[in-house]
Amino acid sequence: MAKVSINPSSNANPDTGFGTQANRIGGRFVNKDGSFNLVKTGLPFWKRLSPYSHLMQVSWWRFLGYVVLFYMLVNTLFDTIYLTLGVHQFEGLMQGSVWLHFRQLFYFSTQTFTTVGYGRINPLRDAADLIASFQIMCGWLFFALVTGLLYGRFTQPKAFIAFSHKALVAPYCNGSALMFRMVPYKNNHFLTNAQVSVNAAFLLSENKGGEYQFFSLQLERKRIDTFNMNWTVVHPIDENSPFLNFSEADLGRSDLEIYVQVSGFDPIYSNTVMQRTSYTYQEVVWGARFLPMYHESEGDESTILELDKLDAFEPAGLPVA
Repeated sequence: MAKVSINPSSNANPDTGFGTQANRIGGRFVNKDGSFNLVKTGLPFWKRLSPYSHLMQVSWWRFLGYVVLFYMLVNTLFDTIYLTLGVHQFEGLMQGSVWLHFRQLFYFSTQTFTTVGYGRINPLRDAADLIASFQIMCGWLFFALVTGLLYGRFTQPKAFIAFSHKALVAPYCNGSALMFRMVPYKNNHFLTNAQVSVNAAFLLSENKGGEYQFFSLQLERKRIDTFNMNWTVVHPIDENSPFLNFSEADLGRSDLEIYVQVSGFDPIYSNTVMQRTSYTYQEVVWGARFLPMYHESEGDESTILELDKLDAFEPAGLPVA
């Protein structure tokens, strides 16, 4: 691989927390959704797993699926225990096949677990009474935990920010600049004192196996008072930029990845929120500009922000060096 020439006037950033050895790193550093592209091994699974953080971060569909699955499995377990104790431990059961008894005791288990207790079936002996009492306690704990998780998920501070799928190298002030676009997409959600930091990782071929070098990119504007409309983040390619004298082919040779982190205060949550994303060299368009996203309405003189145009851009010629 040809050596990538980095502008010597730009300042490297050794404090990103990412490793530098290219032959030990696979894929991108940060996924598009902001999660780190990292798998941890070397310790038992139960030591690495954090059930609370996992249940707080998974999608709503997966979370509700876990709740329903756990509910069914627990009741099936208690149903099996009741059936093992014997149907003589209960009264109110309709006589029939083992499958019929299994179904009736499963519904008895769900009624006990939820403390509903319709009363048609009830335990007669000590063993069944003891298991039913323990199941009631398990039901209390289950619904207390689910209630706490639901409250935590609904009230968890989150930055509802959408990023453009592509970053552009676009004309800018008689030169060029690297830029991407982002917008808070929820109604009534906005950030105050919003700040953005952008780092770039380049793969150098000077050492055996290659080595990554990181640079903090200087931005046209890295902070705004109120982030309620779209924000085009611009890194001017000037004498202080590591992209100075870069060509489109250099992007691929450098295995470029741009790491973005945005933070700000959300008045809805009364808390600071943060979101990350990244762009690899395949997601950088050379010679293009973003199209406008907002315009004045014709009726009430309000501003219309068209979120579906976040990724809209058109080709644009770059100045010849």
